[in-house]
Amino acid sequence: MTGLLSAAPRQCWRQANGLRFATLELGEGPLVLCLHGFPDTAWSFVPVMQRLADAGYRVVAPFMRGYLPTAVPADGDYRATTLAADVLGLIDAFGGHAAAVIGHDWGSLAAQLAASRKPQAMERLVACAVPHPGHFATHLRLRQLRRSYYIGLFQLPQLPERLIAAQDFRWLQGLIRRWSPGWNYSAADLAPLLASLSEPARMQAALGYYRQLPRSLRVPGAWRWVQSPIAVPTLAICGTQDGCIGPEMFEHQQRRYTGPYACYRMRGAGHFMQCEQPQLFADRVLAFLQP
Repeated sequence: MTGLLSAAPRQCWRQANGLRFATLELGEGPLVLCLHGFPDTAWSFVPVMQRLADAGYRVVAPFMRGYLPTAVPADGDYRATTLAADVLGLIDAFGGHAAAVIGHDWGSLAAQLAASRKPQAMERLVACAVPHPGHFATHLRLRQLRRSYYIGLFQLPQLPERLIAAQDFRWLQGLIRRWSPGWNYSAADLAPLLASLSEPARMQAALGYYRQLPRSLRVPGAWRWVQSPIAVPTLAICGTQDGCIGPEMFEHQQRRYTGPYACYRMRGAGHFMQCEQPQLFADRVLAFLQP
């Protein structure tokens, strides 16, 4: 490949939903948003961004609220419904035309809730590593509950912060290895994430996403968004070796999508499939965006 594949994204600042977001941006053309999750940052999308930009898209990867260098919200609001509002606010910040959205992990949840709330804001949706939220909530089994133990752990005060940061983030790196056993990441791959989590306010922000899950469901209409079918054309992507959310959680969820729907299982990939197999990931996304 040639052209933009050798280019580095530029860092920009965008105001959306009352918050100042740092973004990585590359290319010109129709807008594609790339939304990261935990434990991650926008930098993990760079190889995919380069491929999409080379194909003629304007690709934007925001650092999600609270993640360095995006602002930490003064009100400490990390509800899932607020994350969905961030997605819609970012689309508005780029002119308000319908965008394609790629969401991974928390980014996937935020994008799917945004699609439920305002389907006309999205042309296409790529939901990675997290199934439809209503399907996930109603199909939990013991195997997945065991994988998701960390969500309960993160509800505790202070202990998770100490555990994650201890011994140069040894526990966190172990978690990443369990989630993506085939990913031979480098120190450089994790450096932006560890820099963010090294700041106490950023650590609390990342954990706040989990700690405010119960509060998220108390927002008026939130459960309706969780359960609502998604009309936006959707490609779901899961890794067959995902140790965070098992690929079986994506089975039999077609009825949750009233628009065109497909599910692609990335063989040998774990939770961070866009990092492990970026070219294959980009190929699948481009085939979906350009049918």
